[in-house]
Parts: sequence; structure tokens; C-alpha cells
Amino acid sequence: MTLTIGSLFSGALGLDRAAERAFGAETVWVSDIDKGACKVLAYRAPGVPNLGDITTVDWRKVQPVDVITGGSPCQDISTAGRLAGMTEGTRSNLWVEMREAIRILQPAYVVWENVRGAYSARATSAMESDPRLLGDHNPSKPALRALGRVLGDLAALGFDAEWHGLRASDVGAPHARLRVFVVASHPERVNHLGRALDTNARRAGTPIDPLPTPTASDGERVSTTYGNGMGMPLGIAVKLLPTPSVADALGGHERRGGKRADELLLKGIATHQAWGPYATAIAQWEAIHGPAPAPTKPGRNGRPKLSPAFAEWMMGAPSGWITDTPGVTDNEAFKMVGNGVVERQALAALHIIQKRTR
Repeated sequence: MTLTIGSLFSGALGLDRAAERAFGAETVWVSDIDKGACKVLAYRAPGVPNLGDITTVDWRKVQPVDVITGGSPCQDISTAGRLAGMTEGTRSNLWVEMREAIRILQPAYVVWENVRGAYSARATSAMESDPRLLGDHNPSKPALRALGRVLGDLAALGFDAEWHGLRASDVGAPHARLRVFVVASHPERVNHLGRALDTNARRAGTPIDPLPTPTASDGERVSTTYGNGMGMPLGIAVKLLPTPSVADALGGHERRGGKRADELLLKGIATHQAWGPYATAIAQWEAIHGPAPAPTKPGRNGRPKLSPAFAEWMMGAPSGWITDTPGVTDNEAFKMVGNGVVERQALAALHIIQKRTR
């Protein structure tokens, strides 16, 4: 028996590819309305129905699945955004639509992913909308935060949940990009799956673990071995590139003081011939994910601009997964990369959580 996955806020399927590997499952339907994402979904997952706008889906007519995955919109809880929170009227509050899908379809597992801001951004819920009901708290801080809201909603639906924060650089990527991952399981439904879970666990393959954290006592004599056998002294400080973001597509950055990924690349700090201070980080990811493409390409009037293929490589997507999809523009590619999930990072986080719950 192969477990099934229903994907929400699907994007370029990074989270879903990780979930497929972690659960030994297959994705049977997706949901997204972004123009670029719809092109990738149609091209890379032909025959898999796209349910479209999550707010208009009648979940009673949708195929039930064993796992529901989704990274609900992060704009309002990200530190790069306005920090409006997971509150009524915000895009981040589309979590309630995912919650409704979970309530009706009753999967055995839920996988949710989001930005670091989930730890701190304010949230409201129907159950605990009044801060006075939550006991003593510092009025300068949120009484309820986005991650707490998600965990509380899942608990109300009968799920047990574990969460883990992991940086992309923890699995060798050349940029930091911390993301929070939640895996929730419904005890009764997991019990019902029984033998299928054992079979799929054996089919899932070798787990990916994060790299050990360097300490002052490690020194350069201590090495760690990546999944591909590459060794690297832990005492070496690795300078990381800025993570690709939606701002690279839009031409600006909302966060004060923030830098777009192309700002450093286009100033000649890193070129395909000389990566400068990022050479170690680039080499580390190349050993895991394959050779880096050129970071720039000719733009208008011949001026160089950040290459979507390089941003795609930074995110660990299969080569050309986004950029070779017919009809995808550079801006659409940057938007998907900026909103996307590093598959290797997600898979490592899921394995960590699965180890805790076995």
C-alpha cells in the first residue's frame, strides 16, 4: 500500500518531494493559483489534478489522503514583511483553509512548514482570542503566536505534533534560510495504517541528517562526513550567501537593511570563476548537489543579472526543475524560489521529527 499525499500551497513541490521520500508516498492532488507554480505543476506532475484556489474548494468532494502537506503564506509573519501576523484578513491566515481541509479529509499526518517568524509573530484564534484568557503575559509580546496557533488548532482536531527549526545551511546549502517544520499525527488513523507504515519506512531510504554544529573545541582537526562522503573541517567559518527571495523577482527588499541575493553577486564579489569569501559554501553545496551554474546572465542592454538557474541551484531543486519548465519567466522562477522549500532541508527535518516519535 502506497500512502497518498494532498499538497496545499504547492509551489514547485519542494516540500512534497521531501514528504514523498520521508513517508514512502505519492502526491495525488495539488493546490496553487500562482501562475509560475501552475506551469511547473502541470509540467512536472502531469495527470495530478490542481484543485486551484484553496478558498473555493469543497473538501467533501476531494479524494481523502493519508498526508496533507502545506506551507501556508508567510508574508504576514515573515520578518521581511509587515508582521501583521496570522490574524483575520491576512494572507497568512489562509492557514484556516488548510485546517478546514484537515478537518474534513481526516488524514493520518499533517506536514506544515513556515518561516522563522512563526515563532514570534502574533496570532489570534476563535478559542483564545482574548489575551486575558491566557494568563499573565508581557503586554509588549504576543499572547498567542503563529506556531502556537497552528499547534493548538491541530490539537483541537485530535493530532499530536512535533516541530523542529532547521537552517538550509545545516544540510550544506550555501545560504541560511531557517524554516520551521511541523509533523502532526492522529494516533487512531496512524494505528489504522499499521503495516503500510512499516513497509513505507523501509522503502523511504537513508535518512538525511544535518551537519554537526561546530564548537570552539572542535578545531580544524575534526571533520564531519556529509551524506555524499565529503569531509570538511568544522573549525572553518563558512560565509553564506544571502538566501534567494521574492525580492529578487520584484526588484526590492521589504526588510530594512536586507540585501537581495543579486546585490553581492552583481558587484563582482562572487563570479563563476572566483567565488571570493563564499567559495567554501559553494564548494560544500557543489559536492552535495552538483556543479554550480553561472550566477549571472546577460540582462537588458547586456548588463548582468542574477540567473534563475543559480537561485534554483542554491535551493537544491533538480537542475531545470523550474527554469526548464516551458513558459516560466525569470520573475516567476525567482518568486517560486523565494517562496520555496529546500528539499534536502525539509527531508532532514522530517527525519529528525520521525525519530522522536517512533
